[in-house]
Amino acid sequence: MNNPLYKQIQQQNQNPMNVFMQRFQQFRQSFSGDPQEQIQKMMNSGKISQQDYNNAYQKAQQMMRMISGK
Repeated sequence: MNNPLYKQIQQQNQNPMNVFMQRFQQFRQSFSGDPQEQIQKMMNSGKISQQDYNNAYQKAQQMMRMISGK
């Protein structure tokens, strides 16, 4: 597998959820501005595609359902 986060988890032998939450907290602290505006800029610049956005949105919805238990 060529996933850097997965490799980090394996190397550190940590709970994957703890590593994910740490990385999310780092991202959250470094993020500023309006999320929708930032996404639109990324799409306009070609950094992400509509399909990338749709896939990420679907995964986020799945995670929210898991977290909320619905």
